[in-house]
Amino acid sequence: MTVINGSHFSNLAGFYEEVSNILMNAEDDWKVGTLDGFDDILYGFQGEIIWKESQKSKEDLGFEATKEFYENKIRQGKPFNIKLIQQKLDQLLDGNGQTLFEILVEIIESHKNIKLILD
Repeated sequence: MTVINGSHFSNLAGFYEEVSNILMNAEDDWKVGTLDGFDDILYGFQGEIIWKESQKSKEDLGFEATKEFYENKIRQGKPFNIKLIQQKLDQLLDGNGQTLFEILVEIIESHKNIKLILD
């Protein structure tokens, strides 16, 4: 059983730090820093992940954080697919897009070898 503790972070960078510490503790030179990177490390994981303080994370990684996440990528430009990111931002602003929290939960749940418990 692995525990992600939502009280240990309040933004996406903090989430990456938390999962790097608990899932990659043997790999000191490699840290999770992207959504794809997070997805990749889960391929080697099996078992249960309990996300404590998940309601706090849902708020911390909610609408505002997600909006800022997309706006930063659009500002950066290359190598990001600006058209796709603008589409995702528009969906979020229209109330139809996923928040970062929902994206992270979806990534975890896409791995059939992992059981996610939101606590």
